[in-house]
Amino acid sequence: MSSLTFAPAVEQTLLSTTNDQRIPVHRIYCVGRNYWDHAVEMGGAPEREPPFLFNKPADAAVDTTRFSAVPYPSLTSKLHFESEVVIVIGKGGSEIPVEEATAHIFGYGVGVDLTRRDLQDEAKQLRRPWCFGKGFDFSAPIGPITQASEAGDIPSKNMVFTMNGEVKQQTQLNKMIWSCSEVVAFLSRAVLLMPGDVIMTGTPAGVGPLSAGDHCKAEVDGLGVCEFRVVAPLKSDPEGSFPSGNSPEAILNSISVSIGSE
Repeated sequence: MSSLTFAPAVEQTLLSTTNDQRIPVHRIYCVGRNYWDHAVEMGGAPEREPPFLFNKPADAAVDTTRFSAVPYPSLTSKLHFESEVVIVIGKGGSEIPVEEATAHIFGYGVGVDLTRRDLQDEAKQLRRPWCFGKGFDFSAPIGPITQASEAGDIPSKNMVFTMNGEVKQQTQLNKMIWSCSEVVAFLSRAVLLMPGDVIMTGTPAGVGPLSAGDHCKAEVDGLGVCEFRVVAPLKSDPEGSFPSGNSPEAILNSISVSIGSE
């Protein structure tokens, strides 16, 4: 049997559940403009056209149950929050009918799609992909996942995002253009969904900037809370390494420990 040329760069990224289990993250998909009001505030004229999606790296996920802080990213002066309902796939499949989609969902949570808005806006103007605007390190803080059987009726719930105690986003989930089941069904026609796939389902109106020191809290009725603080940008040594090590979990743990000691 062939050996690895070098050790894997990072450990498996994990998310917590509300009953103290761990979910291995496979991929992260994000839905763009899935609320009418957000599409309008971003300059769009929304219609119920097929949803469009983009990706974040799997290790962009931050389990806010275990890690309490996210570093302000490089290359931006406009870091924005976008609170979202999160779906976790528990049963893989392709070409999934809408009426069968819920059978493939392990559970639901709340997350924040952190966005380098200035880089995203530049990419839009140049008709380029959003990779650097959306898919950077630690760009997907996600709270504990509630199993679907315990989550209740998702469309009837409310979502609220507060920054430093002030409400910034608030919506009813029945205002999504594409429901959770419809998003799963649509995505399954494009890719083979696998257990551990995470889908961030879009954000309502009210997105805005974050600064180091801001305290963020995203909540949906009956689901686990996504709560974290934005901290100062990371600083590496002259050789490009961090004192805690270069793995995402080591960096996040070091930041969380230092905040806990303040």
